[in-house]
Amino acid sequence: MGHGEADSPPAAEKKGAEEEEDDLGYRLFPDRNKKPQSFLVRSLFTFHNKCQLMLRLTLETSKRSAALPRAGRGAESTVFNDRHFSCENCDGCVSGGFDAATSQIVLCQNNIRQQSHMNRVVTHELIHAFDHCRAHVDWFKNVKHLACSEIRAANLSGDCTLMNEIARFKFGLKGHHQTCVRDRAIRSILAVRKVSKETAEKAVDEVFDACFNDLEPFGRIPHSKADAKRAYRDFQNRDRYTANL
Repeated sequence: MGHGEADSPPAAEKKGAEEEEDDLGYRLFPDRNKKPQSFLVRSLFTFHNKCQLMLRLTLETSKRSAALPRAGRGAESTVFNDRHFSCENCDGCVSGGFDAATSQIVLCQNNIRQQSHMNRVVTHELIHAFDHCRAHVDWFKNVKHLACSEIRAANLSGDCTLMNEIARFKFGLKGHHQTCVRDRAIRSILAVRKVSKETAEKAVDEVFDACFNDLEPFGRIPHSKADAKRAYRDFQNRDRYTANL
């Protein structure tokens, strides 16, 4: 699983299989292994209904998330609400995740309570999905690949805006955005992989410059809503140009 905010194993001995599954982060998303509930049953749970409504609003209004479904090329990159998003209960330490095995984004309905939070989580996970479509990302075995996508997601999703950092009681001037991106990428890796902090830090540091400066598909870091609107407009204009080539 690719991680949001802090994202069947081969037949073997039961303990070994459980440990392998645990290493891939699926322990944080227990509903992944359950049979889907009927619409009637799901409609009785407020968390699920609220999650669906917030998701719909995000996809209709958020400029950060609007460009991402259109940015991938080919049918495998087309995003459908019912197919590619799933509102589920998760472990208390995560808000969402990208399940590369099913190309599905998990939204943690028990942990996402505000629309602004939903906007960030959806954009964060859509960046993972975008990376999954455009590159051969080895999510499960190559920690550098995971680190790169986590850096991009933290950088471009709005996770590290000034207001969010103030809400976390974290303040800084020069280079604070980069510090936030690095810290959140490391936290995301540690949440979904059983690796040491030193391993996570090393992976992030080794790919940081290249992945921090990879601003696709936005072309800029959308630090604010105004930036996000400009980035979306730039994307629309670029898309219109390349369509005529």
